[in-house]
Amino acid sequence: MTLETAAFTPPYRLLMGAGPSNVHPRVLQAMSTSLLGHLDPSFLAVMDDVRRLLRYVFQTENAVTIPISGTGTAGMEAAMVNIIEPGDTFVVGINGYFGQRLGEIAERSGANVVRVEHELGKPVDADRLREAIRAAGKVKAVGVVHAETSTGATTSIREIADVAHEAGALLVVDAVTSLGGVELRVDEWGVDVCYSCTQKCIGAPPGLAPLTLSPRAVETLQNRTGKVRSFYLDLTELSSYWDRRAYHHTAPISMIYALREALRLIAEEGVEARWERHTTNGTALRAGLQAMGLSVVADPGVQLPTLTAVRAPDEIDEAQARRYLLDQHNIELSGGLGALAGKAWRIGLMGHNSTGPNVMTVLGALEDAMGDQGYETQAGAGVSAAQRVLRGID
Repeated sequence: MTLETAAFTPPYRLLMGAGPSNVHPRVLQAMSTSLLGHLDPSFLAVMDDVRRLLRYVFQTENAVTIPISGTGTAGMEAAMVNIIEPGDTFVVGINGYFGQRLGEIAERSGANVVRVEHELGKPVDADRLREAIRAAGKVKAVGVVHAETSTGATTSIREIADVAHEAGALLVVDAVTSLGGVELRVDEWGVDVCYSCTQKCIGAPPGLAPLTLSPRAVETLQNRTGKVRSFYLDLTELSSYWDRRAYHHTAPISMIYALREALRLIAEEGVEARWERHTTNGTALRAGLQAMGLSVVADPGVQLPTLTAVRAPDEIDEAQARRYLLDQHNIELSGGLGALAGKAWRIGLMGHNSTGPNVMTVLGALEDAMGDQGYETQAGAGVSAAQRVLRGID
C-alpha cells in the first residue's frame, strides 16, 4: 500500500495568545543547523553556553541551572517530584488555574497539600500564607506562581520568600510567564526552586523547561530518604549528564540550539532592558483595551506586562471573535481558562512579539472582530490610547 501526503506549509500566524509566541529568525535558523550527538565535544560547549546564559536570565549563581526536556509543565513536575517526598506538607498559594495545577502535581507526588485560595485577578497574599503555614505545622515547601497565566496577575516574591524561610521551608516559584520578560531575581529574592518554559518570554519554540535550584534545595534533594519517583525528571540523574556528561536520555539537540540563540538575543538586549520593553508594551496594550471599554481581569498594580486577560463584553461570543481574528487577520489569541473560560481573551506580548507595532495590530484587529458582532466602540480609540503611551505622552 502506498500512502501519499502533500507537503505541509503552515500558514503564517501572529501568535498573540498565551504561548507559543513567534520567535526571532535567528532562533529558527539555529534549529535548522546540523545535528550533533548529545555527547559530541562541540555540543558540550553549547551546553556550557546554555547554562551560563540561563544563570544570567534567572539572575542566579546556582550550580544546578539546566533546561529540562519538556514544556513548562515538565518543569513544574520536575520541581515537585524532586523536592517532595510522600507525607511532606506543601503549602501553595492559588490565584488561578496554574496555581491549582501546581497543587495537583504536588498531591500526585505524595504531598499533603494545603491550598490557600485567592480571588481571581489578585496576587497571592504573604500574610495568608503565613497563617496557613503556622496552622499546618512542619512544612517542606511553599509554592507560588509569579505570573499567573490564566488571569494576568503577578505576585510579589520577596515577602513570600521571607515567610517560607521563617518556617524552614523551601520556596518554589513558577516563572513560566515571567522569565525573560518580567523582573525576576532568583538569588536576591531568596527563591529556592524556579522553573519556566522556552516558548514565552524566552523567545524559543516550546520543548524545554529552564529550571534552577538553590544550594538549600540541592541539599534537600541529596538528603531524600527515597528515590525520586520519576526517572526521566530525576535531577540527580540529569545533573550527571549536564555536569559529568554521563548518559541519561538523549537531549533534544535542535531545541537546545534554539534556546542558546534565544538566550544570546536576551544577553545582547540586556535582561533589564528586556523587562522594560515588556513593561512599556504591556502598559500600552492595557491603555488601548480600556479605551475600547474593555475590563482587564487583574487588579491595577499587579497586571502582567507579558500576558493580559481581558473580559469579553457580555454581548460578544469570545470564541467567535477569536475565530474571526484567525480567519481574517491571521492573529491567534487565547481564550479564558477555568472560571474565565468563555468569558475572557488572553493576549500575550512575550519575547520577540512584544513590540509597539504588534500592540497596534492586535488592538485594531480586536476592534474589527467585535464590530463584526455589532459591538460599537469609538473607531481607533484603542490604537490612539496605545500610541500615546508608546510616544511617552501618557
